[in-house]
Amino acid sequence: MRTIIKNIAELVNVEHRPKPRAMGKEMASLETVKDAYLLVEDGKIAAFGPMGGLDEEDGRCDLEVDARGGMVLPSFCDSHTHLVYAGSREIEYCDKIRGLSYEEIARRGGGILNSAKRVQEASEDDLYRDAMRRLGQMIGFGSGAVEIKSGYGMTVEAEMKMLRVIRRLKESSPLTIKATLLGAHGVPMEYRGRQGEYVDMVVRDMIPRAAQEGLADFVDVFCDEGFFTVEETDRMLDAAAKYGLRAKIHANELACSGGIQCAVRHNALSCDHLEFTGDAEIEALLGSETMPTVLPGAAFFLNMRHAPVRKMIDAGLGVAMASDCNPGSSPSPNMQLILSMACINYRMLPEEAINAVTLNSAYAMGVSNTLGTIAVGKTANFYITKPIPSYEYLPYAYGENKVSRVFLNGRETTWQ
Repeated sequence: MRTIIKNIAELVNVEHRPKPRAMGKEMASLETVKDAYLLVEDGKIAAFGPMGGLDEEDGRCDLEVDARGGMVLPSFCDSHTHLVYAGSREIEYCDKIRGLSYEEIARRGGGILNSAKRVQEASEDDLYRDAMRRLGQMIGFGSGAVEIKSGYGMTVEAEMKMLRVIRRLKESSPLTIKATLLGAHGVPMEYRGRQGEYVDMVVRDMIPRAAQEGLADFVDVFCDEGFFTVEETDRMLDAAAKYGLRAKIHANELACSGGIQCAVRHNALSCDHLEFTGDAEIEALLGSETMPTVLPGAAFFLNMRHAPVRKMIDAGLGVAMASDCNPGSSPSPNMQLILSMACINYRMLPEEAINAVTLNSAYAMGVSNTLGTIAVGKTANFYITKPIPSYEYLPYAYGENKVSRVFLNGRETTWQ
């Protein structure tokens, strides 16, 4: 199947020599082709260039699509979500408005524990249907890849149930999906005062079973103040490594917890949140393979301090950004909004922000060799915008959905 997209006003984030991630000053570089075409063959990008360079042979296709002056960008890669959950938590949202802290809500059995109870009671079919609806929303906002974590199960059986739902989503959705076991998302009420025993259970039962049943691509731990210690995180990630599961870490959202250094020590693919990041943490990340990933939606929703993204980039780090879509602290799958927040709240240039939500977020979920930019041989995941004046308009017009048409694996995809 050969498809050609013609009359593209600007083809954005193209690569002639693909790289795995954009670092430091590279993040401000964004190559484009104006008045362009894009050729897709068998689900892969086959060629691209200016319309004036399109030869007659390349123009012969099974399907011709007129972009009508819209731009084409690689689909967003949302490298951190908790998309499988049951119900909503707007009552806790009101509690936050009344002044209760994240920790106070958790101590009352709210927060993660609230979602855990609901997931334990929900059927796989119900969780699957709700998650598929959210995936449809993501597609409509321009996402083509997503990492989905468990973590609202907090028992072996409930965590495996969530991972089985994610496997069903992989099998039935056109998005590229990665699954992460986050058994160490919080401590169940019945293990309060016996946290070490819960860690034992994650190491002894959860990780081996997820690995043996082929349900997880990664293992994540919430390594932060009030959650899991560095020593406990070391134990769980050592166990994950024995089963060939690479680490990802929730780190430094609530304090300078040592989570970032722990992530680097375990060669984690990413460490995420990072509101509390200082010189020592930046130094640890420099030269590592770990991608710092910032979650603007959660910081916005919880009214938290912002991670020092400008300082991180100026030091030479790459930065990824993801939605953290979840019912408690970031109930939105809209990566266009994350793109806007990157510029508004974190003072990133539009070019840096686009790299953060495409190439670098693809790296943070282990797929930058096939996704994240427009490059020959990569999977043809892209969207066509409505006619817009420039790519800077994408973060500027934060309340508007700029997506007109979506193509995943080379085929047009609907999302209603």
